Amino acid sequence: MVDIIQARRIFNHMVNKLPERLNAVFHALADPTRRAMLRELADRPHTVSELAAPFAISLAGASKHIQVLQRAGLIEREVQGRVHTCRLDPGPLHEGVEWMRHYERFWTQRLDGLEALLKAEDARKSASTSAPRKGAPRRKKP
Repeated sequence: MVDIIQARRIFNHMVNKLPERLNAVFHALADPTRRAMLRELADRPHTVSELAAPFAISLAGASKHIQVLQRAGLIEREVQGRVHTCRLDPGPLHEGVEWMRHYERFWTQRLDGLEALLKAEDARKSASTSAPRKGAPRRKKP
């Protein structure tokens, strides 16, 4: 049986690891070359040479980008002889999306509040301009 102190350590370890993984994912996604590589891998597995081909980079440069993607857990690399084949692992992307969804709800609530405020302001303005003023003559429309 896991005691409370041990459970807290396990929980805290999990909490501490999540930001590291998210940081690695967002770091990997920050580079347009790596994002393009992921787009290619979404269709099918590719070799390192195939991933490097569309870019003006060496195989060593492509390999460095792939290593960043690997460290983030976004791809898996399989080695058969001299051929390195990469496959997309979408799991960490899902974690990033879930993290962003939290803020999407925040901004949706904020924007809904702003929309309500603007509608109330518009209603107040239209009510004050459509009601005739005491002592002021009504304007005739041409």
